Amino acid sequence: MTAETRTERTLSSASNEYIWDVAGEAGSHPYLLPAVTAELQRLRARCVLDLGCGNGTFTAQLLKAGYDITGMDHSSSGIALAQREYPRIPFARHDLHDELPAAHAGKYDAVVAVEVIEHLLLPRRLMAAATAALRPGGALVITTPYHGYLKNLALAMTGKFDEHWAPLRDYGHVKFFSRRTLTQLFEEFGYRDIAFRTAGRVPPLAKSMVVSGIKPA
Repeated sequence: MTAETRTERTLSSASNEYIWDVAGEAGSHPYLLPAVTAELQRLRARCVLDLGCGNGTFTAQLLKAGYDITGMDHSSSGIALAQREYPRIPFARHDLHDELPAAHAGKYDAVVAVEVIEHLLLPRRLMAAATAALRPGGALVITTPYHGYLKNLALAMTGKFDEHWAPLRDYGHVKFFSRRTLTQLFEEFGYRDIAFRTAGRVPPLAKSMVVSGIKPA
């Protein structure tokens, strides 16, 4: 499991980005990697963009799994750490407020965004960047914490809402998607063949959900 980053340690860092200062995997990677790679295999993707790659550890795990992988993130500290730790992988800094660089447009068989969209006040900007990066017929795979009736009830009954939502941490979770709302977002951008699976724990109490869809040709 990744040691706590500076942003996690200090809660409020008064920084204009999430500060990455430690390498290593997140606690979610052991259950998300099999789910994401299963989707990529099902979708027959080879050239993949990890959008919101953080410190690059998940990107490196996808490289090890055999994918032609590129990482992209808003955090300059995250990209610097990723480039140092994984020099074989191309990484690029990109702000979702800006247009996707032309070199990445229409290039990828798949875009993955792992536990990213819940941190964004404007999640449609991630959708727009991912759609621009995909070739026609390419696949978008998004993971985000799962929220369903039983899961939310369990959080409430066990007093875990504050721990789960972490409202005092800068760059924490600001969007809480259900299967219905994330599917609706995919449909808004014209994706077809939308698929859903859960990851971590039994489905009604799943830690995360994995949603994928195909960009129109």
